[in-house]
Amino acid sequence: MELTARYHDGLVAEVRDVICRIEGEGPASALVITDLQSRAELERWHAGEVFPLYGRRAELRIGAASKPHGARLVFSGYPDASRAQALLPALAVKHREERGKQLRAMGIATAALVSVIVAYVFGVPLLASRIVGLVPPELEERLGETVVAQIEGALKAEAGFEVCDPDPDSLANRAIARFAAKAVEGTGTPFTPDIKVIRTTVPNAFALPGGHSFYFSALLDQTETADEFAGVMAHELGHVVHRHGMEQLISTSATGLLIGFILGDMTGLSVAGGVGAALIDSRFSREAERQADRFAADVARRLAFQPVGLASLLERVAADDQMTQALALLSTHPLTSERRQALEALTVTDTSLGPAFTAAEWQAIKTMCAPAPGAAADRDKTDKNG
Repeated sequence: MELTARYHDGLVAEVRDVICRIEGEGPASALVITDLQSRAELERWHAGEVFPLYGRRAELRIGAASKPHGARLVFSGYPDASRAQALLPALAVKHREERGKQLRAMGIATAALVSVIVAYVFGVPLLASRIVGLVPPELEERLGETVVAQIEGALKAEAGFEVCDPDPDSLANRAIARFAAKAVEGTGTPFTPDIKVIRTTVPNAFALPGGHSFYFSALLDQTETADEFAGVMAHELGHVVHRHGMEQLISTSATGLLIGFILGDMTGLSVAGGVGAALIDSRFSREAERQADRFAADVARRLAFQPVGLASLLERVAADDQMTQALALLSTHPLTSERRQALEALTVTDTSLGPAFTAAEWQAIKTMCAPAPGAAADRDKTDKNG
C-alpha cells in the first residue's frame, strides 16, 4: 500500500510531496519515503520508532525517534490518515501509551490538588496553633505593623481615621498603658501592648498580631463602667498573649503566608491582600475565646475588677440592632449562655488591691473621644459657612 504525504526533513524549511510504503515485516519493517515526482528514495524510518504528533483535524502527523526533532510526515484527509494508522500499528500502541501517561498525570495532579485543598481547609486550621509557635516574634511584629497600616488606610478611606487622644502622656493613655503592662506581666509574651482608642461609629474592639489592639469610640460610648472596659481590654490582651491573631491569619491566609515564608517577605504583597479587614472581622474559635476569657478572669483577680462586665457590655451591644451590623463586637465575639455563666462564676471577691482604674482615670478614658471644648461650635460654624 502506498500513501501520499507531505514530508519535512527537520533540517531545512523545504516541504516535499512524497509517497510512503512499508517494506519488510515485523520488527525489521521500515517506512520508505520517496519523492513523488522523481521516485528517488529520501528516507527510511524504522516502523517501530514512529510516533504520533499533534495535528489539525482530519490529518495525521507522525515523527520518528531517531530522526531530527522537526522531521515529520503529514497525511491529510480522513481516508489517508486512517490508512496510515492501519499501515503503522505502532502508532496505535504509542497513542495508547501517551494516553495512559496523560491520564496518570491528570490523576496525580488531581490527587495533589485534592490533598492541598484538604490540607488548607482542614489541616491548616487544626495545626495553626502549633504553626504559630514557629513564627519568630520579630516577623509577627513586622506583620502586625503592616496590618495596622492597612486598617488605618481602610478606616481613613471609609469614615476617617482619628486616634481619640494621641498624647501618650495623657491621664487616659497612661492609665491604659499601665493596665496593659500589668495585665501581661508574668505571661512571658514577647510583645509590648499597643492600645489605641479610635473615633468611629462601629462598636468593636479587636487584637492584631504583634501586640496591637484597637478599641472603637462607638463601643466606648456603650461602655458604662470601668469593669466593662477592663474586661474587654483584658480579653483582647488575652488574644495577644496567646497569639490568636497570628493563628487566625495562618488559618485564613495560609497560601500567602507560605509564599511569604519561602520568599522571606512577611510584610509585602504576599500577605497584604486584605488581611487587615479579615482580622477586624476575625471569628476566633470557641477555644480561643475561652482562652481569652480565662486570661481576662486571671487579670481580674490580679487587678480587682469584675470579668462579668465583659458579658454585660456584649449584651448591651447586642440589644441595639442598628449597632450590631457590619464588624460589630457581637459578631466577632459571640456571647453564649455558656460563656456568660463561665464569666459569672469568676466573680472577684478580693478587692484589696484597689480598682483597675481610679475614678479620675475612668472619667478620662470615658471622655477621651469627646470633642475638645469649642470644637463642636467650630464644626457648626464651618458647616454653615461651607
